[in-house]
Amino acid sequence: MSAVSWLNSEAFTAFDQHIMWSDMIGNTIGLIALALGWRRSIWTWPTQFLSGVILVAAYYSADLSGGVGKQLLVIGVALWGWRQWQLGRQQAQDGSIAVRFATWRERALLLAGAVLGTLAVGGLFTLYPSLSWSPWADAYIFVGTLVAMVAQARGLVEFWFAWLLVDLVGVPLAFSSGLAFSGLVYVVYFALVLWGAYDWWQRSRTSVKPAMEGAAA
Repeated sequence: MSAVSWLNSEAFTAFDQHIMWSDMIGNTIGLIALALGWRRSIWTWPTQFLSGVILVAAYYSADLSGGVGKQLLVIGVALWGWRQWQLGRQQAQDGSIAVRFATWRERALLLAGAVLGTLAVGGLFTLYPSLSWSPWADAYIFVGTLVAMVAQARGLVEFWFAWLLVDLVGVPLAFSSGLAFSGLVYVVYFALVLWGAYDWWQRSRTSVKPAMEGAAA
């Protein structure tokens, strides 16, 4: 049996829900990545990268092309975010990652990107139904994940609220797609998001040293 076949095999059944190895392992690692993000640890990025690689198999088995695309996006943005945090890790007063609230211009750009991106991806999935059986929900999650990770890479507190909005659609879609473990983990994500948002909000109120020359903002 190949590694992909094993990942997409059933781990166990609970409450008439079939739990796959890829769904369980990938989302558990993703949960760890979110907790590391709350702690502002640079290891959140390689952990997200690994989670994305494993979850590609899970979404592929559920015939959710948007989910596959989302995880490929997670893999790419995780590499970029890792680099961003490496460049900016000395910005905070305690030597850790600096976090802040976005400016109104940044919020407008994130919101515009989310709306336009969802319309574009949703339109593509609608034109080609074979790509996804739930085009608009899939597109919303796909684009919302990108917006959240870009905000996280820039150390913006709003990244937590973006994840919250993604989860509101991700939970029911996961259950209806047969990815029960994803749905359960998203519920845990909700609690971590609230906790993380509060922690980052508190951190954003502390003074920040000027960025080192050549460091990313």
